[in-house]
Amino acid sequence: MPSALEKLYKVLKLESETGYKDHAVYRGLAAFAKQWEADARAQAKKPEHHLLIDELVQLMQQYSQQTPPEERPSAVRYMIGRITGRVPRASSLATAPSEPPSARGVQTHLDDHLPESARREPTPLDLDSPSGETTFGATPTVSTTPPAAPSLPPRRRRLSPDPQREAAFWRTLQQPVTVVNGVGEKVAEKLAALGIRTLEDWLWRFPRRYDDFSTMLPLNRLRPNMIVTAAGTVREVKLNRAKRGTEVLHVTIHDGTGSLTATFFNQPYLEKRFERGMMVVFSGKITLYQQRLIMNNPEWEPLDKEALHTRAIVPVYPLTKDLSQGLMRKLSRKVVDRYALDVPDYLPEPILDRVGLPDLGWAIKQLHFPDSQEALRQAKRRIAFDDLLLLQLGVLRNRLAWQSQRAEPLLVSDETFNALINGLPYQLTNAQQRALAEIRRDLARDVPMNRLLQGDVGAGKTVVAALGMAIALLNGAQAALMAPTSILAEQHRKNLARLFSTFASLSSYPVYLLTGDTPASARAEILSALANGEPCLVVGTHALISENVNFARLGMAVIDEQHRFGVEQRGALRGKGTNPHVLVMTATPIPRTLALTLFADLDLSVLDELPPNRTPVDTRVIRRRDREALYAFIDRQVKQGRQAFIVCPLVDSDAENAEQKAAVAEYEYLQREIFPERRLGLLHGKLSARQKEAVMSAFSRGELDILVTTAVVEVGVDVPNATVILIEGANRFGLAQLHQFRGRVGRGTHKSYCLLLPDDDNADNARLQAMESTADGFKLAELDWQQRGAGELLGTRQSGKNLIMSAAIDPKLVAEAQLEARTLYEEDPMLRLPEHAALRSRLEARYGRPETAEFS
Repeated sequence: MPSALEKLYKVLKLESETGYKDHAVYRGLAAFAKQWEADARAQAKKPEHHLLIDELVQLMQQYSQQTPPEERPSAVRYMIGRITGRVPRASSLATAPSEPPSARGVQTHLDDHLPESARREPTPLDLDSPSGETTFGATPTVSTTPPAAPSLPPRRRRLSPDPQREAAFWRTLQQPVTVVNGVGEKVAEKLAALGIRTLEDWLWRFPRRYDDFSTMLPLNRLRPNMIVTAAGTVREVKLNRAKRGTEVLHVTIHDGTGSLTATFFNQPYLEKRFERGMMVVFSGKITLYQQRLIMNNPEWEPLDKEALHTRAIVPVYPLTKDLSQGLMRKLSRKVVDRYALDVPDYLPEPILDRVGLPDLGWAIKQLHFPDSQEALRQAKRRIAFDDLLLLQLGVLRNRLAWQSQRAEPLLVSDETFNALINGLPYQLTNAQQRALAEIRRDLARDVPMNRLLQGDVGAGKTVVAALGMAIALLNGAQAALMAPTSILAEQHRKNLARLFSTFASLSSYPVYLLTGDTPASARAEILSALANGEPCLVVGTHALISENVNFARLGMAVIDEQHRFGVEQRGALRGKGTNPHVLVMTATPIPRTLALTLFADLDLSVLDELPPNRTPVDTRVIRRRDREALYAFIDRQVKQGRQAFIVCPLVDSDAENAEQKAAVAEYEYLQREIFPERRLGLLHGKLSARQKEAVMSAFSRGELDILVTTAVVEVGVDVPNATVILIEGANRFGLAQLHQFRGRVGRGTHKSYCLLLPDDDNADNARLQAMESTADGFKLAELDWQQRGAGELLGTRQSGKNLIMSAAIDPKLVAEAQLEARTLYEEDPMLRLPEHAALRSRLEARYGRPETAEFS
């Protein structure tokens, strides 16, 4: 996380560059000090850190309220000196913190202690040094040479805001793509399949990757484990059938220095696409097989000879059938050159200066056709920051709207509540007790609860939610729990009915199940009870938000596996009652900093400990040569009456129905060759919802021994009898997703195993070994974020529109966006100030207008 000192340093530098007019931040340094102090206190670790915070807060308040204009430069230089550690605390402050020194005294102090080079460019300190020892407020040895930083592109001079002109330009971008020369109806249909219908869609449809011809290596310099783009001439094309029925296409290219063979699995139709003598580009990971360099299932395309000659960085766009990469680049160049640099920048300039961001139009152009890797990095950072800021402003605005409406307080006495807890058949963990206290406090208020309960698999989220819903029932209100699948809803209903039956105070309340399969007579009974206000608990699927479902008095709504529902579905359940209290639950571990961004509209409760005596899952990385022994182990487990999962990874995205084909081929091979006497099932994303339910139900009932599946099994029901999960191509998955897979086993009393089988033994398996060393999902999610970016983690948040540049989001950028969003929210929550008009328009374009008229 970026240091609070670093943030203040940037603000003070901006203040010096803008003439010491107290305009670096909105409402001046005195107002900024309040928000900054809270962040700094949270990061401070030692008493002397808090003394430095006291001093800087006093100086900022004095700067805005008392310091004469001619003395402000000295005060700013003194504060910068304190931040960098080059200036010791002034003696007057050391003895009397409430009486800051005069600006003239500060200047004398600076002249005595600050080197000339440091006066020009002090170096900001980081609150959390890599060594783990804080440098906050210390006086370490600091280099007087500032660290080299990439320079930002020249900023365009901003004209005075012209809302009419900007609105006219945005209307221009709403024109259909057919206004572009060369785009007729047929091409427009192909673009529409990619989500590109307007000029704005086109500008924001960024390449999915880039071929960097400026750094391309000759083939003889490639080495195993490199992730590269390689080019050459096709020398040989050969299609073989492997012994397991897999069709393998080998394409060998040569560039005069060496050769490289690409292998494509189960894509025989590609044979006709490659011709001897054609020049192609392969992008992927280099591996070594039988002393030859190979690339498995690479992305590929015909070589752009002009790009190779000019050593350019070439965009690679997502495509659809009969739309070539060359045509897509040509048309994109027309759109970008004509419109990108004229896109109005909706972020206020002070934010761009504080965070160090380029102009929006420049960033859009560089993302399509980058001048350099550094320009591309800065452009990605700009769009990623915009994503984060708009997301947080959107959810904070919704939170303000929701919580402006009154909710029914749900109270329970300590005696009754403690009786519920003491009546449980097990003791709650400290984390569960803490979460329950937070939920109980929320329910007692007339402001609707909006809380996220985040906990690892097996952390006990359901019992926490159940006790919250019990409070609603004891108040004569109704409660609802919405689950993503019928089988999971049925499981919840059984568990909740069993739990409530053990309490005399709750056993009389009915626990209903409402899904698409509920018989008509039972459905009519349930709908009548809900409409008449009968205190009850109803567990269901999307059926709960059907138009004919009406709650007379919905007190609390719980949404399980919240990332499986869109914002519209969650809002529909909220709308079934008169502003009910809402609890959403997720088993997906997300780092706290990122969670506070994704769920800025929700208060956060974390279950970060597991119940005692839970048997850990034995996790191991397996070498491919041990595959036969692995199958024998699974067979022995099945003989003992256990069940197993075998997870197949997704394969090349260009292969039609690749997921289904991989799973089907593996299922057929395993049933025929490896486990002919066992009952195998198949689960993949191409099945209908009803078919998936049927397969999972059969597996849950023990009618299947082994379930061959793709990633759709990541979140599912409890199958206590399942003790083995084998994950093929484990290196293709993120750690957070692997941890979710692991959560499918270890739910019963039997020892369980998670077996990770990478694509090849030469893969970088250090990441997989982290799975062996820890069962802490939050630690793995943090490591995943650091190693792979936030893309997969952010995929768990359905926010109406996906974050465009999720892969570029890092902890520092998240923290910067959080600070700027909170500052904007506190100063101007509905963005009504003139300087925020453009930002408000963009926010409404992305996330719609506020939910209540009061805030529009």
